[in-house]
Amino acid sequence: MSTTVTHDAESSNGPLFVSLELSNSKWKVGSGLSLGQKPREVNIPAGDLGRLDREIAAAKRRFGLVADAPVLSCYEAGRDGFWLHRHLEEIRGVGNVVIDPASVSVNRRARRAKTDSLDVRKLFKHLIRFQDDPKEWSVVRVPSVEEEDRRHVQRELEALKGEKTRHSNRIQSLLVLHGIRRSVNRKFLQRLSDLRLPNGSPLPQHLKARLQREFARWSLVVEQIEELKKQRREALREAQDPVAEKARRLMRLRGIGEHGGWQLSSELFSWRHFENRRQLGSFAGLTPTPHQSGGPGREQGIDKAGNAWIRPTLIQLAWGWLRFQPNSQLSRWFEERFGQGTRRARRVGIVAVARKLLIALWHFVEHGVVPEGATLKAQ
Repeated sequence: MSTTVTHDAESSNGPLFVSLELSNSKWKVGSGLSLGQKPREVNIPAGDLGRLDREIAAAKRRFGLVADAPVLSCYEAGRDGFWLHRHLEEIRGVGNVVIDPASVSVNRRARRAKTDSLDVRKLFKHLIRFQDDPKEWSVVRVPSVEEEDRRHVQRELEALKGEKTRHSNRIQSLLVLHGIRRSVNRKFLQRLSDLRLPNGSPLPQHLKARLQREFARWSLVVEQIEELKKQRREALREAQDPVAEKARRLMRLRGIGEHGGWQLSSELFSWRHFENRRQLGSFAGLTPTPHQSGGPGREQGIDKAGNAWIRPTLIQLAWGWLRFQPNSQLSRWFEERFGQGTRRARRVGIVAVARKLLIALWHFVEHGVVPEGATLKAQ
């Protein structure tokens, strides 16, 4: 879009710029034509699409635009996800962008004012500047409904594993309060009656009842985890969708199992396209964060931006790669560089391995290039 069209406040053809600040109870809508004017601001009930349409129409009349003038809008990625983006673009014909909140510049004062009104004005200004400078902020790649839906199995599985750990820790903590240390497994309930306090007396009545209820919740979570793993195994055997196909391809490499292959495929390789390795590393949050001002600089570690689901998986795969692919070029590099180092040095080095491994797996999935020195599983 040309600068003249974007910033011409007198044009009756627009476009109208609309910024949305979303919250659970209300949405603040800012609209206008140029940087030189204060945007029109209104509050509407959260999720009221009819009211949003009326406010956009009212803004067009307010600024003297024709009814069919184009509309460009934006909002920050958050709890509402991408349904609003799909509605605006597919149903209303609005050109919308979803913004990474971390990429929006803020005042660096120790205490800065923050209100919905200030936020919507900031988004409004950035949206106009974005037309001339695509690097004004980072735009989130919006998945289709099908692509988003394919990620639920793995994400629910990860959430359930966390719940299982919480229930197990709570049971063990309740027992430790009374001087008893026991692990939690499927036979825990059978052995509960045999547990005794240090003085030999049985467990108190209410403690025992609480442990039984807590174990029932633990058992339900375990059953759901097994069911999801069964669904995943069946999909890996029979499904022909992009997630299953690329997961099977990854699992051909020794050191890549069902969990790692499915996680990388569903979160990364099945729906994202990358131009180079820098984009790939940035998406995974495995890019360095230098800090330098005038004098000697220092490295602050990885930035941990991007997709938080795949980063722990990549670290686990990196350790597994060293074990199952010891003759690969990547494993030899790690041993030469960090093999004789301290424990901390090895932990730093494994992050570098994870980043290099991710790039190697990308080349393998997209172009069939086997990582140097790596071996494939027997067919």
